[in-house]
Amino acid sequence: MNVFAHVEAKIAAVLADLKVEGVLPRDVALPHIEVESPRDSTHGDLASNVAMALAKPAGMKPRDLADAVKAKLEGDPEIAAVAVAGPGFLNLTMTPAYWHGVIASILKDGASYGRGAPKPDGVNVEYVSANPTGPMHVGHCRGAVFGDALANLLAFSGYTVAREYYINDAGGQVDVLARSAHLRYREALGEQIGDIPEGLYPGDYLKPVGEALASKYGDRFIGKPEAEWLTLFRGESIAAMLAIIKDDLAALNIRHDVFVSEASLSRGGADQVKAAIEALRQKGLIYEGRLAKPLGHDDEDWEDREQTLFKSTEFGDDMDRALQKSDGTYTYFAGDIAYHYDKITRGFPHLINVFGADHIGYIPRMLAAVAALAGGALDRDQKGKLRSWRTRGGTTDLEIKVVQLVKLFKGGEPFKMSKRAGTFVTLRDVVDEVGRDPVRFMMLYRKELEPLDFDFAKVTEQSKDNPVFYVQYAHARACSVFRNVADQMPALDISKAALSKADLSHLNDPAEFELVRKLAQYPRLIATAAEAREPHRLAFYLYDLASAFHGLWTRGNDLPHLRFIQTHDGGLTIARCALVDATRAVISSGLGVLGVEAPESMR
Repeated sequence: MNVFAHVEAKIAAVLADLKVEGVLPRDVALPHIEVESPRDSTHGDLASNVAMALAKPAGMKPRDLADAVKAKLEGDPEIAAVAVAGPGFLNLTMTPAYWHGVIASILKDGASYGRGAPKPDGVNVEYVSANPTGPMHVGHCRGAVFGDALANLLAFSGYTVAREYYINDAGGQVDVLARSAHLRYREALGEQIGDIPEGLYPGDYLKPVGEALASKYGDRFIGKPEAEWLTLFRGESIAAMLAIIKDDLAALNIRHDVFVSEASLSRGGADQVKAAIEALRQKGLIYEGRLAKPLGHDDEDWEDREQTLFKSTEFGDDMDRALQKSDGTYTYFAGDIAYHYDKITRGFPHLINVFGADHIGYIPRMLAAVAALAGGALDRDQKGKLRSWRTRGGTTDLEIKVVQLVKLFKGGEPFKMSKRAGTFVTLRDVVDEVGRDPVRFMMLYRKELEPLDFDFAKVTEQSKDNPVFYVQYAHARACSVFRNVADQMPALDISKAALSKADLSHLNDPAEFELVRKLAQYPRLIATAAEAREPHRLAFYLYDLASAFHGLWTRGNDLPHLRFIQTHDGGLTIARCALVDATRAVISSGLGVLGVEAPESMR
């Protein structure tokens, strides 16, 4: 039950009646009706500005129109009171029975409460996509958690979601990986390799790779020219690194549906890079020309020669982009174009990429490429500036979400962990230090574009100041109520069936209704967070919901008649257990979307 949509439908029906009665012009177009929770709870349960939005096209004063809507709504049996405030706000107070119905709806829907109706569109969410040259480092952690939670959120809101990882296995970095593995292979066969040469990967994580290669191939490639082993060692090393990466991600409960190899896009008879360039050529967006050297920085794809260029400036980029190097190989950007062309041809109408903050400069050219391939445009304002990192129109749209950096602290002081990878702190280091749930929740407890300070001490303390503990503790507390009822009132039936038949009219305390109103926000919260692509909204909501539940618990400690368990009154106890069970269900659902455990007990 979405209380906001339910009341919006009531207002829409009233406006339709006012048209029939001639109060509103019959030809007036009704605006989108929005019902929200008022910031000040003394103004009622729900509020709408529909009268102000409709007044001008209807040729009426906002308050006059609001009064007309008020008169109609006052006859609704689910509405206890309607007030007109300020220039024409409608403030509605719902009846207690209405809020009791919300509890019943949650109990009936169970795990499906808040889930959106299936949508026809599919969404491809590509996230992590780290180079397969070593373990995941802490810099990948936030993007991995954000992308996974966003995919969960979109799926729960009704989209069909594909979780995708793009393997960057076609650049020079994988050749460096192969050479580094060959060095460890020689070491495994007894050679003293000394210090790792500059330019190779120094981490100890390559020692097992070298040992596996030595076990598999013996000394066959000792002293052999690079041409004889580079391709083989590259493939073996990439496979080993992907196994490590998948294991690291699994520690965070992250699993992708699809892995796409960059190298595969230009391998064999089906050359996707060539096909993508040809598709752009057919649109008149490819030409042969020269580029001026970029100002202020070096561009590794820049060469002072005539080359194949993409007219990305036609879509607002600051310069056209090279697609082929002087040796005939494709640029990194050409591979990315081909990859997105592949996603478009697979039929995804919506693409979402999760980038790190160091890739912001890459965004305009990537948006330009997808807009060109899909027949769309960039989302710009009237002055031509980007309003968002997304395309619009066309057969496929691309949206790019950027996650900011994470800084590690312990007790408020910068914290440097052991660097088992040789040059960086791994994602696994962080998970092993504090556990999966604190990492996931706290990586989502800030908007993704805001820098995040991750304090190892704070995310493990048991207090209200630790959001993940506070929310999980609320779920555990709710579970404890049922264990306590079973101990103190063993004859009382508190099964799901019994709770569904509870007489909820026993619930009449303001704090109980405050909690129910918070529970009622969940379906709208899921829908708006998914639409905005902002899973942090769910983390914030769960903290507020936990606060409301803990507040009700505390009131019971202070006022015995408000405690959940009333041993002298089975009907009241069952009613309050129904409220607790509804709260438990929503917290469990929300934590599940975030990929965080909902524990039944906590020590």
